[in-house]
Amino acid sequence: MPQITVDYSEPLAGAFDRRGFALALHTMVVETAAAGIDACKTRFRPTDDIVVGAEESGHALVHVTLALLPGRTPETKAALTERTLGLLRAHLKPVAGLTLHASAEVRDLDASYQKFVD
Repeated sequence: MPQITVDYSEPLAGAFDRRGFALALHTMVVETAAAGIDACKTRFRPTDDIVVGAEESGHALVHVTLALLPGRTPETKAALTERTLGLLRAHLKPVAGLTLHASAEVRDLDASYQKFVD
C-alpha cells in the first residue's frame, strides 16, 4: 500500500517521464497521506486503443489510480488527486496534435487486501 496504477496512451511514451513521475508521486503520497515510502508501488500500463467521444484520433489519456488502505479523509483524498494532476503536468510534455485528457482518483483498498514481501 499504496498500490498506484497509471494507464497512459502509448503515443505519450516518449514525452512522459514515468520514473520521475513515480518518484515524485511516492514522495507526495508520503507527505500527504502518511504512507511509508517503501510501501509505494507504481505500475505503468500503456494502451494503444482509446476512443474519446466520436473522434477516432487526436486524443491521448492518462489516468492515475491510487489505492490506499481505508481511513483517509475526503479532504486528504482530494489533495492527493489535485497534487497528482500537478505532478503529471510537470512530468508530461505536450505532444503535437494530441489533446490530453488527464485524470486521477483515490480509492480505498478492499478489506480483503493482503500482501507479502519475500
